[in-house]
Amino acid sequence: MPHAFSPEALEANERSLEQQLAATKMIVADDDPTPTILGLLVLGKQPRFFIESAYIQFLRIDGLDLAAPIIDEQVIDGTISDVLRRTDDKLRSHIRTRVDITSADLERRTSTYPLEALQQVTRNAVMHRAYEQTNAPVRITWLNDRIEIISPGGPFGAVTQESFGRPGVVDYRNPNLAEALRALGYVQRFGVGIPTARRLLAENGNPEPEFDVSDGFIQTTIWKRPGLR
Repeated sequence: MPHAFSPEALEANERSLEQQLAATKMIVADDDPTPTILGLLVLGKQPRFFIESAYIQFLRIDGLDLAAPIIDEQVIDGTISDVLRRTDDKLRSHIRTRVDITSADLERRTSTYPLEALQQVTRNAVMHRAYEQTNAPVRITWLNDRIEIISPGGPFGAVTQESFGRPGVVDYRNPNLAEALRALGYVQRFGVGIPTARRLLAENGNPEPEFDVSDGFIQTTIWKRPGLR
């Protein structure tokens, strides 16, 4: 509630806990405390017990294809906040940064990948994925030359295979989840995730990301910055 409403509004609010949960769409109604899918994802103690696909599968592979050795693997589950926070930690732990203190007056840092760009893509994958009629997780596969992020569920509504990633073209499979992520501070503005990721990658020297958009999934491939190990 403090994320969704101002302190003044909460102080003046005399509604019951059930009414507050219903107002934020965490339960069906104030007289029906059945959790919604949103409520399970945001507040649930064990979301995967009820929503099998509600997790991220992370793989770090020491090679260029899936046949290479796996050097790090983790199933990342819990509430949406837990999943995104732990995913950020995992991404951060594998980014390599080079510090240059000789070619300019000021220290220069270059990274294999800009963390914020990876955050934009992974949060988009979690926010826009299909949670029903699939048991597939979001998959993050980190190889030596690229990162592949697969989100179950293809384009939705106004977004088509042809218009995917185009600035200003946006629709929401999970609008209530999108609003919850905005209230929790994981999303600042809707519809700018991919353009922001593209800009940050270009500024860091990474190649243009690639998108494979099909009816059943969306795969984003982010290529490593050349010249860094």
